[in-house]
Amino acid sequence: MKILSVTNNTRRRELQVKTRRGVYPFPYSRLDPKPSRANPIIDVSVDCEIGSEGFTYCLLSGGEATVHVDAVLDFNEDPAYLTDALLYRLTVEARRRADQSSVGTRELSRRLRTSASQLYRLLEPTNYRKSVRQMIELLHALDCDVDFVVKRRRA
Repeated sequence: MKILSVTNNTRRRELQVKTRRGVYPFPYSRLDPKPSRANPIIDVSVDCEIGSEGFTYCLLSGGEATVHVDAVLDFNEDPAYLTDALLYRLTVEARRRADQSSVGTRELSRRLRTSASQLYRLLEPTNYRKSVRQMIELLHALDCDVDFVVKRRRA
């Protein structure tokens, strides 16, 4: 996801990150090095060197850091980001289990009723054009049970 702009809101002690999906707040407390009244942020800008997927801020003391958009989305618990993170974790686990399993690629493809090339796409962690359902089916074909825990968020 690309960042369109970043503004510093000293009154609320946060940076406001604007993307195509909306404006996300990111508090100073999540920054490292942390700004303070004695050492404020003097410049913040979208970092083009990482494809506008992050921003860089500079402090009065000369301290500088870059923050990736994933940190902002994670802090704000963006539903699309959290879904992709879940899909990634399921894929990594499925890949690990497939490597450890004695079940071959052809047998796994047969169990899933799909082709070997589709199986390889399912096992690719950077592929997000798959569903959580497909990953659960894959893990089930690898003789794994998948349980989700739903719990109340902390305030």
